[in-house]
Amino acid sequence: MKFTALITIIEDKDEETAIAAAKEAGAGSVTILHGRNIGLKEKKVFFGLTLEENVSVLLFVLPRKLSLQVMRVLRQKFDLDNPENSGLAFTLPLSHVTGLDTNELHKFEHDIKSMI
Repeated sequence: MKFTALITIIEDKDEETAIAAAKEAGAGSVTILHGRNIGLKEKKVFFGLTLEENVSVLLFVLPRKLSLQVMRVLRQKFDLDNPENSGLAFTLPLSHVTGLDTNELHKFEHDIKSMI
């Protein structure tokens, strides 16, 4: 089974909704990182404090076929093609993976068989 890393960057407020949508689309476990988004435009300044956008980075390790399905759901749910939204999603191929939960692997096999 070939695996892909699906990385999704969304606003903090949408984190739980994105995880629920991804799991409904077949994703398993997720690693969540928190950060700030610093774009090309200058950020708003309020009483000398710069207001930066807090984001969540969601990292899923998924079978390649399933990653496209999960990405499609997140893309539609958060309108990631709209340039006014600050979300981003992309995949990276993984050549070697170790440490995945065997229960999750069985779930992935079942999900992929049901897709065929």
